Amino acid sequence: MTAARRAPGRVLGFLRELGDTASALWWRFFDWLAQVAWRKLIIIWVLVLLLDLTPFGQPEQALAFILASFGLKVLAGGKRKAELEARQASAHAGEESLERRLVEARLAALQAQVEPHFLFNTLALIGQLIETDPPEAARIHAHLIDYLRATLPQMRAKGNGTLGRQLDMARAYLAIMQARMKARLAVSIDVPAEIQSASFPPMMLQILIENAIKHGLEPKIEGGRIDIRASVTGKQLQVDVIDDGVGFSAHAGDGMGLANVRERLQLLYGSRAELVIEAPLTGGARATIRLPYAPDIFANGGTR
Repeated sequence: MTAARRAPGRVLGFLRELGDTASALWWRFFDWLAQVAWRKLIIIWVLVLLLDLTPFGQPEQALAFILASFGLKVLAGGKRKAELEARQASAHAGEESLERRLVEARLAALQAQVEPHFLFNTLALIGQLIETDPPEAARIHAHLIDYLRATLPQMRAKGNGTLGRQLDMARAYLAIMQARMKARLAVSIDVPAEIQSASFPPMMLQILIENAIKHGLEPKIEGGRIDIRASVTGKQLQVDVIDDGVGFSAHAGDGMGLANVRERLQLLYGSRAELVIEAPLTGGARATIRLPYAPDIFANGGTR
């Protein structure tokens, strides 16, 4: 009986150790990708493709590995750069500017992040659809490329982007989420073209959309709708992300993403900007960012 009682504990201990080992190996691989030269990584891809020509080749797995390692290399490189900038800010900042430099370093780290689970889930979905629905797999692959093209410049950008560029990234991200959630996600974007050149901090719109899907729509069995709106009143730009999901608890504090948005708005604009989270009478949630309206007439010919 004693041995029988100990058996479940040993199994749980083994599973816990297995999970810890897998996690450690994963982060070592991630850090290796951050440091390995692109030339060496390309050589590895060529070897994988050559192996694929042998009788032991697995085309789907080879393609998935190349896509995943490419995406992770981009993400890992951004992460590594952000970490180095954070270290330099901590080491060289003077006492007066230390707090500001550290916040800017955290901002760089945030801009260098793309949710790994989102990338993995998208690649896994593409892998499944390659066999069952190749045209749909090609469409999602194209959306993923559009998303990375829109996201990578935001990661490396210094200072503010424009509302138009944030919308490009939002459209590509939402197209992928619609492919995953199917009829459970409806989207509406109502942003006048003449205000899309307005300055708007990178990644903020993305955070509000991710928050609406994760906390509002995904927990709702039938899904729901996201509305993105923007308007200008006087000298103030207002951007709203509205969902009809399960709503939010008035007693729950901001998550890391929303807290970071508030911190960045304070850093960039002081009391002239704010993030407001409300519960509409119709249900769901409304996240609103208000900041000074500053159109960039030189952004992409004046339209973005």
